[in-house]
Amino acid sequence: MEGNVTDTPRETRVLEAVVSLVDTLLEDFDVVDLLTELTERCAELLDISAAGFLLADPFDQLRLLAATSEQARELELFQLQADEGPCVDCYATARPVSVADLSAAAGRWPRFVPAALQAGFASVHAVPMRAAGLVLGALGLFGERAGELNDADLLAAQTLAHIACVALLQETAPTPMTVLPQLRVALASRVVVEQAKGLLRELLDVSVEDAFALMRSYARTNGEHLTDVARRLMTDRQTRPALVAAISEFAERTTG
Repeated sequence: MEGNVTDTPRETRVLEAVVSLVDTLLEDFDVVDLLTELTERCAELLDISAAGFLLADPFDQLRLLAATSEQARELELFQLQADEGPCVDCYATARPVSVADLSAAAGRWPRFVPAALQAGFASVHAVPMRAAGLVLGALGLFGERAGELNDADLLAAQTLAHIACVALLQETAPTPMTVLPQLRVALASRVVVEQAKGLLRELLDVSVEDAFALMRSYARTNGEHLTDVARRLMTDRQTRPALVAAISEFAERTTG
């Protein structure tokens, strides 16, 4: 398994993760933070090393919502730019996609495969996100070595994708009329987080990945939503210096 291995049986760890995530859904939560945690759970529990969520906007275009790392984020974004890859096919067909050996799939995805191989991945998979008869997006799974996902992994991945759908649509029962406004809110939240991540990178002179991890940890430690912290950084110029200073101090305490 490429994720973290413990002495606890895999089935038990999957059930514990599901219980923990569902508990979070019963509380006040931030959707971008939760979906980022979901991608991290995928890498821990499944035979993969990275994961990412792509969500369709009202114009039927996939957008990145969460990923385990900057490497996974960049590959997901490249997949969207190239308009080819496992998540693109999964969303178009509403069916799981699994390619055990990327090196043999260059004819299928001539642009995506070289980029994925260069990023260090050897296998890719995707499962659809569905609600109210709609396909909302896809969960992409990336492995550093060739190999199929077994049935248990695919079931666990689909379960995590369902939890993501519940998180996105929690407030009302999903129908075609209620789904799209809620997806707009989620996508707008991700945009603000991406902007704030870039701002912190410049102001604190850290990597993009470290900026995101720092902002997320700061929000959790202070009982705030990740999106709310990001929005304050981007829109409240009067309090921004104090907030950046607080995040910088937090970074020094937690790393020093």
